[in-house]
Amino acid sequence: MSSSSASLAASTPETRIVHGLGLMILAMLMAPFIDIFSKLATDSASPTFITAARFLFQALCMLPFVLWNGSWRTFSWQLSIYHAIRATVITLSMICFVATLAVMEVADAVAIFFVEPIILTVLSSIFLKETIGWRRYTACGIGFLGALIVIRPSFQEIGFVALLPIVTALGVAIFALLTRALAHRENPWSMQFQMALWGIPISGLLLLVGDRTGIPFLAPSLPDWLTFTWLAGVGAFAALSGILAVYAYRAAPASVIAPLQYFEIVSATLLGWLVFGDFPDPMKWLGISIIIGSGLYIIWRERRVASMEPITGAAKSTVTP
Repeated sequence: MSSSSASLAASTPETRIVHGLGLMILAMLMAPFIDIFSKLATDSASPTFITAARFLFQALCMLPFVLWNGSWRTFSWQLSIYHAIRATVITLSMICFVATLAVMEVADAVAIFFVEPIILTVLSSIFLKETIGWRRYTACGIGFLGALIVIRPSFQEIGFVALLPIVTALGVAIFALLTRALAHRENPWSMQFQMALWGIPISGLLLLVGDRTGIPFLAPSLPDWLTFTWLAGVGAFAALSGILAVYAYRAAPASVIAPLQYFEIVSATLLGWLVFGDFPDPMKWLGISIIIGSGLYIIWRERRVASMEPITGAAKSTVTP
């Protein structure tokens, strides 16, 4: 057990929640740097090369900590197939998102991506048989309407590429389902590190395909020093924000932490404005507000239903969310 997790275990529930909130805020402040550096790197590197570099630098950043805290001992090679599937899904999702960043404003891409909790709600009802009532399904529909409002002007400008953040959101939702199945069986450092380790050869295989076929978004490249710096930043911030988020969820209930995810849209908008001079117009802000509002409602509704379960006991199936 690391010193961070040990201190969490010894703290009071109130302190753990405050600790978790702080960690999540830090994670959401750092996460947009991944997208900013990725967009900067797209000037001279393909989305697949950027994704491969992200995994490589992410693994290198995490390696000293994995060795130091001993989490490498918790590697479960019997679960390797699941880690390989997780890595494949997240690799394809990242490639799609970076391809979008090359031609779309960061705030728009991040906002559209945040239909992911909505997609996860729908997938949970299908594959995990979770009871999802008409209220949450309605919120999901409204959230997708908000995404279409943000997508509309971008679709007119760049075509079907504007839909790729939704493909990314679908992939990340599937990744979240797989992670949920493994979360209580492995150390978070171990899970993050193994994902990066699997992501490197998977990305390498796609780069080989790109080299053989000449497909631009799969093509390998030789980055200059500036691009190399952006790529290192992508991996470093991916490692840091990912671990902070994992420990945030371990410190505080998901119902308390989850709403803070939407803080990433605000920080992404601010950074996009500072670095690229991009700022959403009023119509896009309307769509962003709808996405955030529907997502927060789903989180609130899930929290309310969960609080009712101890009271209703075995009558879980009779509750209409």
